[in-house]
Amino acid sequence: MRLTSISERVLPSGAILALMPYASASASAGALPLARIARLALFQLSVGMAVVLLTGTLNRVMILELSQPAWLVSSMVSLPLLFAPLRALLGFRSDHHRSVLGWRRVPFIWAGSMAQFGGLAIMPFALIVLANPSAGPAWLGPVAASLAFLLVGAGMHTTQTAGLALATDLASDEQRPAVVALLYVMLLLGTIGSALAFSLLLAEFSYVRLIEVIQGAALLTLVLNTVALWRQESLNPARTDPARRRPTFGASWARFIAEPGALVAIALGTAAFNMQDILLEPYGGEVLGMSVAGTSSLSAVWGAGMLCAFLVSARLLARGSDPLRIGGYGLVLGAFAFAAVIIASPLHSRALFVVGACLIGCGGGLFAIGTLAAAMSLGSAEQKGLALGAWGAVQATAAGLAIAIGGAARDGLGHLALNGRLGPALNDPGMSYSVVYHFEILLLAVALLALGPIVRGAGQAGRTLELQDFPNA
Repeated sequence: MRLTSISERVLPSGAILALMPYASASASAGALPLARIARLALFQLSVGMAVVLLTGTLNRVMILELSQPAWLVSSMVSLPLLFAPLRALLGFRSDHHRSVLGWRRVPFIWAGSMAQFGGLAIMPFALIVLANPSAGPAWLGPVAASLAFLLVGAGMHTTQTAGLALATDLASDEQRPAVVALLYVMLLLGTIGSALAFSLLLAEFSYVRLIEVIQGAALLTLVLNTVALWRQESLNPARTDPARRRPTFGASWARFIAEPGALVAIALGTAAFNMQDILLEPYGGEVLGMSVAGTSSLSAVWGAGMLCAFLVSARLLARGSDPLRIGGYGLVLGAFAFAAVIIASPLHSRALFVVGACLIGCGGGLFAIGTLAAAMSLGSAEQKGLALGAWGAVQATAAGLAIAIGGAARDGLGHLALNGRLGPALNDPGMSYSVVYHFEILLLAVALLALGPIVRGAGQAGRTLELQDFPNA
């Protein structure tokens, strides 16, 4: 008697299939139910949680509670950025993965989840050794902590690249606007929710509580990502056949960047919106005299602007609007937002500053969703991972470099201004902030110039001749 017939006596075939980690081909071919889309987007929660943990919670804990030098902390926090340029290669590998099972994206999501889990699991112990050098060799603490940060960053980038590619594979053209908006909403919820949770759990700091919180985040990461990928991708052994001929990464990349205008615009726009990332709250406190509670509320204001952008962009994309044009709207709105922040200083208007912060979130959200939707539509079905990996690599690298440049410019110019090196007219604490915001407006303008020919070319491609196109006397 065949083994399958024995198992089918215990469980019907439908019940057996329901226990498998892969989806059926028929289920993947139809329209995605909203519940399945929301479940797939859970990996964004773990990414948002990791971002907050690395750049927010641990940043403060290592400097204040663990008494580590700021240069060492900033170096470790920037380590995940080193992995960001590899996202294009990861996306390409997931496009052409060799597997006898027939999965393309799931192995990469799982590998990224395990790397993220491993980094978070060893991180608290690495930090304790870092804070207590007498517990081992002097080099052990920095090396262990750096390894933990690098593992979390590598896992986070791998998971997000493969997860976005899987979402693109599964979603139809009609569903893609809703999927893009939901992915960003989940990322925002993961960021805000984990920030609140970490602040409450670490209100009374101790080494034991730090271990519990970070390892709890590791376990939650594994649970969220497992639930997200379960029964999402169907098996297709022909597509992942090891004997199948595949293009090289160099050749695919050369074809993809033959027209690099979109990537240049994404880099410039992302840098423009992120250069002020660590300056907004200090600007409100130092220049406008806002309280700690007042500046802390700016994150909620910025988040509200992002949510508005998600709703507006989802509606526009559903109506067939060009995603790059939506990104252009975000760039224009960002220019008005930074102008409002600049003008708030001479007017001493906190209300105008808050409005500017909200518009920064809204403009950045429109730009991010527009460019992500455009990346999802780039290339053939065999290049989706490469396109999304390139989008993620450019965005992450540009954001990290812009944040570093913005902080350095603020410190350097502020030091020169307050010491009178730039003359009495510029001896003002808001001068250095203003220079950064003006430079961001310049970056937005250059990004618009890079984006304009692409949008105009796409609009002209399907345009028919009209009366005004003909010459007249």
